[in-house]
Amino acid sequence: LKPCKMWISLFRQKRFVKMLLYMSCSPTKIQLRLAGEKRKHNEGRVEVFYEEEWGTVCDDDFTIHAAQVVCRELGYSEAVSWSPSSKYGKGEGRIWFDNVHCTGNEKSLAQCESNGIGVSDCKHTEDVGVVCSDKRIPGFKFSLNIQVEDVRIRPILSSYRKRNPVTEGYVEVKDGGKWKQICDDEWTHKNSRVICGMFGFPGDKRYNTRVYKMFARRRKPTYWDYSINCTGNEAHLSSCKLGHTLAIKANGTCEQGTPVVVSCVPGRAFAPTPMAGYRKQPLVRLRGGAVVGEGRVEVLKNGEWGTICDDNWNLVAATVVCRELGFGSAKEALSGGQLGQGMGPVHMNEVKCSGFEKSVTECPFNMDKDSEGCSHEEDAGVRCNVPAMGFQRRLRLSGGRNHFEGRVEVLMERNGSLVWGTVCGEGWGTMEAMVFCRQLGLGFASHAFQETWNWPGAVNADSVVMSGVRCAGTEMSLSHCLHHGEYLSCPKGGGRFAAGVSCSETAPDLVLNPQVVEQTTYLEDRPMFMLQCAYEENCLGSTFSSTPANSYRRLLRFSSQIHNNGQSDFRPKASRETWVWHDCHRHYHSMEVFTHYDLLSNNGTKVAEGHKASFCLEDSECDEGIEKRYECANFGEQGITVGCWDTYRHDIDCQWVDITDVKPGDYIFQIVINPNYEVAESDYTNNIVKCRCRYDGHRIWMYNCHIGGSFSAETEDTFPGLINNQVTHR
Repeated sequence: LKPCKMWISLFRQKRFVKMLLYMSCSPTKIQLRLAGEKRKHNEGRVEVFYEEEWGTVCDDDFTIHAAQVVCRELGYSEAVSWSPSSKYGKGEGRIWFDNVHCTGNEKSLAQCESNGIGVSDCKHTEDVGVVCSDKRIPGFKFSLNIQVEDVRIRPILSSYRKRNPVTEGYVEVKDGGKWKQICDDEWTHKNSRVICGMFGFPGDKRYNTRVYKMFARRRKPTYWDYSINCTGNEAHLSSCKLGHTLAIKANGTCEQGTPVVVSCVPGRAFAPTPMAGYRKQPLVRLRGGAVVGEGRVEVLKNGEWGTICDDNWNLVAATVVCRELGFGSAKEALSGGQLGQGMGPVHMNEVKCSGFEKSVTECPFNMDKDSEGCSHEEDAGVRCNVPAMGFQRRLRLSGGRNHFEGRVEVLMERNGSLVWGTVCGEGWGTMEAMVFCRQLGLGFASHAFQETWNWPGAVNADSVVMSGVRCAGTEMSLSHCLHHGEYLSCPKGGGRFAAGVSCSETAPDLVLNPQVVEQTTYLEDRPMFMLQCAYEENCLGSTFSSTPANSYRRLLRFSSQIHNNGQSDFRPKASRETWVWHDCHRHYHSMEVFTHYDLLSNNGTKVAEGHKASFCLEDSECDEGIEKRYECANFGEQGITVGCWDTYRHDIDCQWVDITDVKPGDYIFQIVINPNYEVAESDYTNNIVKCRCRYDGHRIWMYNCHIGGSFSAETEDTFPGLINNQVTHR
């Protein structure tokens, strides 16, 4: 069909016919949404709501110009791409548009040329999808593509107004710039589950309906014109189907109901009071995320943590993970190892969740393929909706060159009033800075400063209001860390001696390869005359000075291969001019303490330790396609590039533990990377490797090497016998 205006031009002399054509050619009213198996809210299968029925759009003749029209009609600034052949799964119902031709300037998809609405010879295998920009059009009028900022839970009862987070109240939708309530005539528990998920809560519960009915009679609500029909597994309200237009009486009340109220259940970490009950061993965890509620998904299987392959990974599966961990629904299902690559096995592939599972481990997956064809470059991740706790309002950065750096200033209660002040710089370190950056939503800490001479900050906030801060690094707020109470202690005072931070959206993540340790371990009886360098670097046991010159020291030698699986390069904290030259190694060392080597008894007592004085960091090898950037020779730049690893070979001086004085027995061998947290990383939990070790006085066996701080019950008493990695003196 040709555009209506072309038909009208043929009948300019016939006013009646012209009027009829204008009436029949008036813009068709449609609504759009993005649906299907998607990974974020601004992408999906294009679906059209027309004549009380949802349908799809065929990919025939579809172009980026049509995608632009779709995205702008949904309130996004532009289209990024479009996809044919039902990339986001096959839709249902009618195919409303086929052979769509848009110029890109139309205000609605209905204004583009097509075969006519409902005229199509396509199948749902040809359903088209689009990816829109994250940016929203400012002041965009309401559409069915509801965003989080278009919905709120407004607390009515005074007991809920004072709470953080807000868990109960009216559900309100912004329409035409005004907040409106939803009539509860056709409201279901499934709708409440979706609303609670959007606001960071894993579930909902019953509430006292009588109180809200009384309140509704006192005040006249303003109702939204539509009903909503969710199945309960949607990650977002925009994925729910729109119900029919409700019949709202002239007095603005529902025919049979009252305004919708939801009462949400917060996760354990966000509960206003500590939640009682036994905490089971978690089967799922997040690693490598910059803020609370995001990370690479790892699952526990057969006593070993592994990852999930991103094949078919979508918002439904991601939402199961988020709810399982005490968050709300998923904002985004991440793919391609975006939050760093994991180690160990890939436990699950082609995960297919219904959305109602209690754990992602209950979801069906391709058991035949398992991890076949998947590498850690395809590790799946999530970004979850988390409750608004108001933490960000209680701290700020001041005086920095950009919003990622500056002096730390916090809002604290002093003498009965809230005042802004500084944090004492004494003892301020990487862990404290990590908590601060996360609380402010700025990612990771790249540096922690105990003096802030270059950042004057706010003059009226120079006084110290917080001191003695000690964080584990996992706290959601600086106020949750240990700190002095009413009586502060900060000898140097605040001002220029206050704490400061530099934050970053990315961070490195060092991981030691446990198999390399296990496979390269051996004993060496090294003559004293060959240990001069080791003596100078204090790499030998305490009884070295009493050892005869013609004798030897017994050394437990091994190689360590340290990978950077993070999102940014690992760089030493010390500036280049402070690096130390070592004659024995003929290069500069940039970190005084980079790794600890310890031999422990089974009860954790230290029996022997490595005394490697300092380290040089370089790229020994890299993954395919990645170039080496760092080397120790010729006073080169030092560090470990993302996707590369630094190998300390077993034959390097001090790459050992001196066990000359150790008695035969069973021990635990432990290696800890970056033990003093001098350099910020996205995940410190994978910085430790432990191995079982048996020494009979002549030979040593290293086995069950793994990342993490404990051994599973299955391997507690296991001894593998004389296997390939048994070694003797060399």
